[in-house]
Amino acid sequence: MKIIMLGAPGAGKGTQAKKIAAKYGIPHISTGDIFRANIKNGTELGKKAKTYMDQGLLVPDELVVDLVVDRVNQDDCKNGYVLDGFPRTIPQAEALTEALEKMGQKVDFAIDVNVPDENIVKRMGGRRACVTCGATYHMVYAPTKKEGICDTCGGELILRDDDKPETVQKRLNVYHDQTQPLIDYYTSQGILRTVDGTVDIDDVFRAITEFLGA
Repeated sequence: MKIIMLGAPGAGKGTQAKKIAAKYGIPHISTGDIFRANIKNGTELGKKAKTYMDQGLLVPDELVVDLVVDRVNQDDCKNGYVLDGFPRTIPQAEALTEALEKMGQKVDFAIDVNVPDENIVKRMGGRRACVTCGATYHMVYAPTKKEGICDTCGGELILRDDDKPETVQKRLNVYHDQTQPLIDYYTSQGILRTVDGTVDIDDVFRAITEFLGA
């Protein structure tokens, strides 16, 4: 079962990807993990990616696709995988489709965890991080015992710049420009499934397993 997760930053697609991976016994693959593993192991692809990353440049689509294809060809992916954070753009999606076709494979489902922007801005605006140990909380969903104080180490909690409403909205705008077209792309392939990401995490997962077949 080969699955691609779609959804705006903060929609909860990473959480659902982990739950899918655990239930179906398939690896949860994020491009960040692939980059780190290849760089750490000093692979040829990892060295190439590092030259771009060291200069603060985006790794070119062609190289990202090569890294992803190399990862999904590993033994632990023979029963499928969940791709999280890739593809992000139409050229990446087309290159992935083409590369998989050459191997006689295809993506089975693209799952869109759909959450309106205003919910995401509110959700991420409630996050708090400990300045000392980095533990994260949420004022509504995972509050600390004592307001503003970390349960783990007693450090001060802050709203990270990444979670400020204006920053979140900018990231959402980029998402809509770049990644939203993937919704149409996978709809045209007949593999897109959309779930309501505003409901409880377990309810979102239940809806996903209905698509995938329990």
